Amino acid sequence: MNAPVLLFDGVCNLCNGVVQFVLKNDRRGVLQFASQQSESGVSLLEQHKIPPMQGVVLLEGDTVFTGSDAALRLFRHLGGSWGALEVLRIFPRPLREFVYGFIARNRYKLFGKRESCMVPRAEWKSRFLL
Repeated sequence: MNAPVLLFDGVCNLCNGVVQFVLKNDRRGVLQFASQQSESGVSLLEQHKIPPMQGVVLLEGDTVFTGSDAALRLFRHLGGSWGALEVLRIFPRPLREFVYGFIARNRYKLFGKRESCMVPRAEWKSRFLL
């Protein structure tokens, strides 16, 4: 697996919104995606010994980014002016993780939940691992 992979909660409206945002702004088409509920997602979580439903997880080869680190690292892959947002790493990690954790724990209450994982548009289908 050469391309970075974003593992996301496929039934979470917030997570699906993040995936839609990344797909629209990843002009180079670098990132691939897998819901944590998919066969590929479950396999990757097990392979990297990551508990499921930890919010977004970004895999870059054998390097695993979770929590706020994964969220901020996404901006690097988007390139252009989005890459500048990675500067938010200047905030202490405990503070970033507190905010990220609060949102992750309450994501269904705050943003809602779907009955099933999203189905990608035809032009994006090749970027999803099943």
